[in-house]
Amino acid sequence: MVLAEDLAKQQRSISIAEFFEKNKHLLGFDSPTRGIITTIKEAVDNALDACEEAEVLPDIFVGIKKVDAEVYRITVEDNGPGIVPENVPLVFGKLLYGSRFHQIRQSRGQQGIGISAAVLYAQLTTGIPTRVVSRTGAKVSAHQFELMIKTETNEPEIVSYEEIDWDRTHGTRIDIQFKSTLAAKKRLVDYLRLTAIVNPHARITADIDGEVTVFERVSGEVPPCPKPILPHPHGIEFGALKRIAAASTGTIEEFLIGSFSRVGKKTADEMIALAKLKPSRKVSRLDADDLKRLLDAMQAVKVPAPPAQQCLSPIGEDLICRGLEKEIQLDFVKARTRP
Repeated sequence: MVLAEDLAKQQRSISIAEFFEKNKHLLGFDSPTRGIITTIKEAVDNALDACEEAEVLPDIFVGIKKVDAEVYRITVEDNGPGIVPENVPLVFGKLLYGSRFHQIRQSRGQQGIGISAAVLYAQLTTGIPTRVVSRTGAKVSAHQFELMIKTETNEPEIVSYEEIDWDRTHGTRIDIQFKSTLAAKKRLVDYLRLTAIVNPHARITADIDGEVTVFERVSGEVPPCPKPILPHPHGIEFGALKRIAAASTGTIEEFLIGSFSRVGKKTADEMIALAKLKPSRKVSRLDADDLKRLLDAMQAVKVPAPPAQQCLSPIGEDLICRGLEKEIQLDFVKARTRP
């Protein structure tokens, strides 16, 4: 009979990178065919988000080239603001590292997993480091990294680093090599075409094994970047409330007004009175029972809906129609925007 002490010796914790190394299908890398589409989608999404945040018209290059019998090099290059050199290894070499997870606003990427998962998939299938070039302005040099992920610790491993000359004044370029096929070439082109339709301000150039396709932009205006909003009192859960309260240094009244959307002094006082708490009490000192009463009060008091128009950036009927007309041969096009 195996003793509990023997079983205990076999137990250990694992990092998130080690988990996904054995469960890569959860990230969209369950086959070589799907892996290439997932990688390009994640890289293009990052490029579009970066350009929109910098308020520049996206000019994105996507390249796929066969470099060995089963190995392809995937390149995605953009003209976004670039990434400061100290953050490059973390962005591409650490899972769950990003800037958007804690924000409530429209964006393509959220969790900080996608592109670093592609780096992990590359080192699993070929063992070749991912190359990243980034530049933040004309007055500074471009920084080139070769990166891998230490799966035991979910930390980036810098294989090499150097400053180089680059013809772009700002932007980011990533080169990933892994085992794949071009069996889904048509699906890949269709994805880029649909991406161009819903991003009419972007120009996307695709070079797929020597065959070049250009999806021109139909709009010269950068869409307004969505602004993050605070969580709404009716959408908060106990665990999130406890975490936010523990990090706050103010009173309950200051906490409610400063941490939630659509909550002013009158609404905050109504919530506090309903929860039978003192407005001047420090929110970080509330126990579990106090927080539960406060949560019940927050969800019982009538609060206006959150300012959705602030955290969203709809494409608009005109641009949707122009994007469809450019890429698809149609006799009639009509779009309708939900009020």
